[in-house]
Amino acid sequence: MTLNLDWTRSDWADAADTVFDETVALRRAIHAEPEIGLHCPLTTAKIRAALAGLPLEFREGPSTTGLVAILRGGAGRAGDNGRTVLLRGDMDALPMSEETGLPFASTIDGRMHACGHDSHTAMLVGAAKALCARAESLPGTIVFMFQPGEEGHHGARFMLEDGLLGDPSPDAAFALHISPNMPSGVVVTRPGPLLASAETIHARIVGRGGHAAMPHENVDPTPIACEIVLALQTFIARRIPVQDPAVLSVTSLHAGGTAHNIIPDAAEILGTLRTLSEETRVAMHAGFKRIVEHVAAAHGATGEAWIDKGYPVTMNDPRAAAMFRRTAIDLAGEGAYQTMKAPMMGGEDFAYVLREIPGAMAFIGAAPAGSDPAANPPLHNTRMTIDESVMAKGIALHCAMATGFLERGFD
Repeated sequence: MTLNLDWTRSDWADAADTVFDETVALRRAIHAEPEIGLHCPLTTAKIRAALAGLPLEFREGPSTTGLVAILRGGAGRAGDNGRTVLLRGDMDALPMSEETGLPFASTIDGRMHACGHDSHTAMLVGAAKALCARAESLPGTIVFMFQPGEEGHHGARFMLEDGLLGDPSPDAAFALHISPNMPSGVVVTRPGPLLASAETIHARIVGRGGHAAMPHENVDPTPIACEIVLALQTFIARRIPVQDPAVLSVTSLHAGGTAHNIIPDAAEILGTLRTLSEETRVAMHAGFKRIVEHVAAAHGATGEAWIDKGYPVTMNDPRAAAMFRRTAIDLAGEGAYQTMKAPMMGGEDFAYVLREIPGAMAFIGAAPAGSDPAANPPLHNTRMTIDESVMAKGIALHCAMATGFLERGFD
């Protein structure tokens, strides 16, 4: 489904059109050479080359190949910095083998831009070019954050710890994320929690192995592990408020038996935990540890629980979410914006930025023309594709959000 949205209502649409072809070319070049994790030197080099010659200050840190480019408007260069706004684009790919059949498909086996980060980076470069063309009229400073390591590697946290987002410290932060399952050009977000915290849970139950025909002489960890799994779901159902939910999914339960008649010494549990508030996150951490340890102890076994802490909740400032709504409607009319009814339980490391700086993330629909958004291959799918024309809309939205905040703040 493609909506007939009028993205020509703003002169930022014209500015986006002037850089659109090179934005597409950059996106395809990044797509063909995907990189994973905190170190994406090929992608960083492509960004630097695309931004060469522009009035930007560059910063890099020791922990990642992330790049920050700073544009000081005319007032800033005259000594009056005004407001500072941050725009972010992530750049890393996923460990997946591409099956799109695109002429610019990944040339590296086992790697694919299946989450749209190639388009995020290209849109941000396009926005930087468009905004640099009007640098003299900008009443403040714009920070462009090109970030690797979003896919589980905590890239935003490392860039914050490296001090790349200070001096000047941003007063607001915004990010866009494409979605092939939303109509092309429609901007979707919500105030408050947008995406969940995301972390990995582990448990090890140690019993006493022996002959399976005589379980009474042993301490079998397998039924204890099963009981723990059920107890965890009961804990969520009876102790976690429905209006502030949690999701705990056990994705692996492994007992180390080596034959049909041997009870193993230990069993291991692996899974994921998602929450939408820090209060529920803390409660789930405590409940998980307590249940593993005490259920195991009740059966004469030992339970050890630990959590690999992941991304915090992606929390949109209501003022910033309202600004996305106003800006999308100003750019393309009432049909260009939809409020997300409920948060998604996926995770996003822009959450680290939003813990430090008020702001918001929004999705922008990128369903290919003529397709059914609901039926399209989703993010993190080997056949995921996008409508590249949406990148012009994303550039215009980046520019309008940045200049709008510099001029008026969140008002």
